[in-house]
Amino acid sequence: MWTLLGFSFALSTYLGALQAGGHISWKLTISGYLADFYQWGILSPLIFRLARRFELRAHFPRNLFIHITASVVLSFVVLSVAAPLVWYVGYVNIARNPSLFYLWRNNAFSIYYFHQGLTIYWTTLVVAHAMQYYRGLREGEIRGEQLAAQLAQAQLQALEMQIHPHFLFNTLNSIAALLHKDVEVADRMIARLGDFLRLTLKRSDAQTIDFGQELEFLKCYLDIEHTRFEDRLTVEMEVEPQALDVMVPNLILQPIVENAIRHGIARQTISGRITIRAFKEKDRLIMQVEDNGPGLRTNHNPNGTLPGGIGLSNTRSRLQQFYGEDSRWKSQIQRRVA
Repeated sequence: MWTLLGFSFALSTYLGALQAGGHISWKLTISGYLADFYQWGILSPLIFRLARRFELRAHFPRNLFIHITASVVLSFVVLSVAAPLVWYVGYVNIARNPSLFYLWRNNAFSIYYFHQGLTIYWTTLVVAHAMQYYRGLREGEIRGEQLAAQLAQAQLQALEMQIHPHFLFNTLNSIAALLHKDVEVADRMIARLGDFLRLTLKRSDAQTIDFGQELEFLKCYLDIEHTRFEDRLTVEMEVEPQALDVMVPNLILQPIVENAIRHGIARQTISGRITIRAFKEKDRLIMQVEDNGPGLRTNHNPNGTLPGGIGLSNTRSRLQQFYGEDSRWKSQIQRRVA
């Protein structure tokens, strides 16, 4: 960047002299400007540090005076050091500068070159402040995104933690009821419950799992319900193989199936059937849970949708947290006519 700036200034000066009818050496011009701009390049980290240490917005009068002083001192230093560099390395106009002292005096005390040095310092300072403000803005955005992600994570964990006590409460109630009727069946349910809890705890840290693993959870839960209902519960699964690898929220399907069993199968004396479907439709996974039970009462919900219990409201909230408006939820009751 500093090479391009030096070349640009040298070319502007050289073309300006040619247009005015004068004649100057291109080698002398480019060597003089590069000697200046390379020094400013070396000093630019110092200017950036001064910009961070003495930001103009903070303590404005004092910091402004510090930068004015720094710009004057550094401009004088650059012009003073440029003289011997050009004398020993560059191309010098001997007629105008017969000695190193004359060259130093003509450069260090030239209003034109001094003004150029001040311009370079303040331009670099503006760039440093702009980058500093942009970096602060980005850091603020990143902190905001991190806080939002942490909040969403905490909300998801809170929602997920609702599932376990809710399911555990219902299952223990069933076991307690069976203890007075069939101790052997109650023992089997306790054993299956232990298996389910071990499988759940093993993967409790994962917020998302593939749909194949979700079905493993579900099958373990259904084993418990089969033990409870025996021949009164039939489960059919229609799952496309392509759906098994799709990532879904952990334990997203179990509360829906539990809701179907509790409000559908458990409330009727005839055999209950639950059908679970999963298939991909373009870039979406469609999951459907259907039962042949009477459904929930909708007296207080005239639109016919299912009221929001813990299981369903939890599932809706988790889908909203994971996918926002990109998720779709539909629940309905199809009344059967005998």
